[in-house]
Amino acid sequence: MSSASFTPPWNVQRLPRADGRVFLVTGGNAGIGYFVAEQLSGTGATVVLGCRNPARAEAATASIRARVAGARVRAVRLDLADLSSLETAVESMDVDRLDAVVHNAGVALDDPPRRETGDGHELMFGTNHLGHFALTRWLMPLLSAAPAARVVTMGSFAAKSERIELNDLQSRTDYRPKRTYGRSKLAQMYFGIELDRRLRAAGRTVTSVVVHPGGALDSLTPSRPPVHTRTTGARLSAAPAALLLQGKHAGAWPAVRAVLDPAVAGGQLWGPRVFGLSGEPRQEPIWSHLADASVAAPLWEASRDLTGADPGALPG
Repeated sequence: MSSASFTPPWNVQRLPRADGRVFLVTGGNAGIGYFVAEQLSGTGATVVLGCRNPARAEAATASIRARVAGARVRAVRLDLADLSSLETAVESMDVDRLDAVVHNAGVALDDPPRRETGDGHELMFGTNHLGHFALTRWLMPLLSAAPAARVVTMGSFAAKSERIELNDLQSRTDYRPKRTYGRSKLAQMYFGIELDRRLRAAGRTVTSVVVHPGGALDSLTPSRPPVHTRTTGARLSAAPAALLLQGKHAGAWPAVRAVLDPAVAGGQLWGPRVFGLSGEPRQEPIWSHLADASVAAPLWEASRDLTGADPGALPG
């Protein structure tokens, strides 16, 4: 094998350079999104954090700059629960192209009662899925302006055991928070797969990849004060879980690879190597229910009707 054709194995500790490229990470101020942003900032790219809370965004950017020398990181205000604000949020990025977006931001509620966005959508479905669906429509001109942009959608291992109820997308008749959360993430994953199919059919250069972080726990996550602080007690109590699960820094690895690795292709699913729960990122087979076009197509149409946006309809 010639040296020109040799591609080194992927190394999560030694990422390829991405100087001159621009990436947007929604929810980049906390959790997995923070670590996606921190890791991407180390490649020389410009990283934009899309955050609802300006104070938390400022803390996250300061933390990244303290850890990554020369980091090109900044934040824009982004509220996925407010669909009418998304066009303005995209304009405020003040860039002429976008090389990748990581759809990471999300809301997870543990207890009733059911809550709604200002647009009248169930909060988790409205934020996690509909917000990103509509945001992609406004980002598409910027993505199309890049030579080979990627939309990376962060799903969840919790979605693997869920199924979409097309007659109750908003959980109006049977609201159970954990199930509603899992279904909102599953809807996101359907969107990512279906988006790539529609982009390919339209001959677009933008691709769409779906990832999930496996089992990522706060108690296994290294401290990044004031963004995240892990106590000694939390670290010790989580030691048994570390045999199978991982921290949120590692949960970021599939998304980071999906953004940077030229070998990643549209329509793929990436997750952790060990039982889909922990370890370095790898491509895995598309879950059987994610390949169901009889769900993906009507979910897309319903999402378009609920948001008034169609991410796949723009020319370019």
